[in-house]
Formats: sequence, C-alpha cells, structure tokens
Amino acid sequence: MKHGTRASCVGQKPPLKLKDIWAIRIHLQNAHAVRDLAMFNLAIDSKQRGCDLVNLRVRDICHGAQIPSRAMIIQRKTQRPVQFELTEPTGSAVAAWMEKAHLRGADQYLFPSRVKCSPHISTRQYARIVHHWAEAAGRAGLISLQNPLDAADQSHADL
Repeated sequence: MKHGTRASCVGQKPPLKLKDIWAIRIHLQNAHAVRDLAMFNLAIDSKQRGCDLVNLRVRDICHGAQIPSRAMIIQRKTQRPVQFELTEPTGSAVAAWMEKAHLRGADQYLFPSRVKCSPHISTRQYARIVHHWAEAAGRAGLISLQNPLDAADQSHADL
C-alpha cells in the first residue's frame, strides 16, 4: 500500500529472508562491526522488539563470565517474561562485543549510548542501524523501522 505521493511502502513489511539474514551477517563480519554483529544476532535469536533489545543489560545475557544458551527478559509491551535461545554464534559475538566495550558490570547496558544523557542507544538509533544493515543486503525499503527484524521466523538450525 502506498501513502500519498511517497513511493515507499507503508504498513507491515515482509520478514527477512534467510539469504538476507546471511548477507547482513557476512557484511557485518567482513566489516568487523563487533557491536552491530552482536546486536543483529541477538535480534534474530530473540525476535524481540527494538525497545526490548536496546534495554538489555549485561545481567540479562550473562551469568558471571559465561553466556548461557538461554536467556529470559521481561517484555516491555506485555510485561511478561520471554525466554529465548542464544545460538553459539550469538554467544561468541556478544562475548566479543562485551570484551571490546569493556562491559563487566551486571547493571551496564549491553548497548550503551555515546551520549551522556542516555544510558543506552535509543530505539530510533537502533532503527537507523538496522536500516544500514538492510541497505547492505539491498532490502532498505522493505524493512519496518518500527520493529525492524520482526518475523525472522527461520529456525535457528537454518541460521
């Protein structure tokens, strides 16, 4: 559906295809974008909304120095606990990001902001980051900025 004279699509966007997920992942690996790779892998594994992803703290993903294969968070919209599986590549990417960013404290945000007045990146900044990922995969106009990685429903075995 088109809105007014703009040529962009509005409404719910189709989910990323497996080839798009891999294209983005390979692009981030080749670019050595440690934070973005950790964020992308977490987004795919958790299938959480951007507001929940940017609010993740170290304690939500780590237990001591280890990253377990499962994590649980309280979803902001529903206020219900949601458990998700963390694949080995996600665990490795998150561990690399935490090492690079010197994230040690359990109360630290997993994706801190560079802006002093904000403790973590904003959902708007997350949407811009996702848009850059989509451009790298040639899908920029097809990704919703409201819930950018919504419905990445492929099984983790395929990823």
